[in-house]
Amino acid sequence: MHKKKNRVTVSQVLFDRSNADENFLKNAITGDETWVYGYDVETKVQSSQCMGKLSPRPKKTKQQSLKREGEVDSFFYSKDIVHYELVPRGETANKELYLHVLKRLREAV
Repeated sequence: MHKKKNRVTVSQVLFDRSNADENFLKNAITGDETWVYGYDVETKVQSSQCMGKLSPRPKKTKQQSLKREGEVDSFFYSKDIVHYELVPRGETANKELYLHVLKRLREAV
């Protein structure tokens, strides 16, 4: 219950500040994280095989399943991206990682 009350209090403070200062939200920085996926793309040479008119069409293999490469954390405000970084595959997204990310964000701002 304490966490919920704290979120309500913070939301009210932010709401009040946005009403008092018309530029408040324009300068607010927000963040997002998304996973980056990759797959092997067939090269142009591999996909363009010379075939005779009577030859069967080449069979294309199914696209390989996407591999999760890593996570991108990005921070932005109303005008531009402020900071972003790639969290490598296999690295755990925990509070220590985000503490370092937020320190680098602060330096970027």
